[in-house]
Amino acid sequence: MSLVDEVTITVEAGSGGSGARVFLSTPGSNRKRADGGTGGDGGNVFFCASTNVSDLSEFRFKKELRAENGVNGLRKNLTGAKGEDIIVLVPRGTHIIDEQGNENEITDINTPVLLAQGGAGGIGNFDYKKRIEEFDENYYVGGKGEIKVLHLTLRLIADIGFIGLPNAGKSSLLSSLTNARPKIGSYPFTTVEPHLGVMGNLVLADIPGLIEGASKGKGLGIQFLKHIEKTKVLFHCIDSTEPDPVKTYQIVRREFEEYESEIKDKEEIILLTKIDLVDEGEKNLRIDLLSGLGREVIPVSIYDEKSLDILKEKIEKFAE
Repeated sequence: MSLVDEVTITVEAGSGGSGARVFLSTPGSNRKRADGGTGGDGGNVFFCASTNVSDLSEFRFKKELRAENGVNGLRKNLTGAKGEDIIVLVPRGTHIIDEQGNENEITDINTPVLLAQGGAGGIGNFDYKKRIEEFDENYYVGGKGEIKVLHLTLRLIADIGFIGLPNAGKSSLLSSLTNARPKIGSYPFTTVEPHLGVMGNLVLADIPGLIEGASKGKGLGIQFLKHIEKTKVLFHCIDSTEPDPVKTYQIVRREFEEYESEIKDKEEIILLTKIDLVDEGEKNLRIDLLSGLGREVIPVSIYDEKSLDILKEKIEKFAE
């Protein structure tokens, strides 16, 4: 599935129903008495974390969310029904900021967070029957619900992030390890946004390939680096056919160093990919060169079940 990890949406709480202005006549008398009930309150907008939601793709096209308005008051001093609340489900760790700079972190799956308050119902004239002449006409009208523009950002998109230069084999690995079906091709930027897959209890992400100069905005640039920030562990994919695998590794690491964040401090494992395309001697030479960088190196090919099993065992350890 394509990942959406940052969106801006508008939420609108329901307006309160208007209070009723009705009078009840008494049989045999010219006197009337106020008999209108209060309007129902408008529905609220809550946000709640859910373990069943992995990203913000629900809001890719649905940019406005509205709660129900309260029902107008009725005769016989009957209060109108309250507007129905809406509860918006988002991934755990979703960061929300509104136009006023107010921030919320949605993490608790059991406690919804109120982000837009419904308007109060207008007061019916029954409550003012003794001083109806003094009553302000505006009080009959229900209050407006809050309208807020919210910017939602995921703090974490995946447990494992496959990173590397374009065409390093990230998408193929994700497809082999999970049920994800990212677009795969032999040209740069086949992946232009992260794709997610699930392996057991872990979420794996194929992060778009970066190029030299990404930290300065070249190619997919800062967008790529922001995605990497939202993963726990990095699996750095390096194509075994690269003539200088150490240089290839250093290109990515240099971008990490120049980008001011904690990416460079994340746990990292090197995956030497596409080992079916080189002979045993070339494979071992590249493993030795990359091992000199002080990282664990795992050789893998999507056509070698044994190497995939070894990789799966390594990934599964991060679920323990």
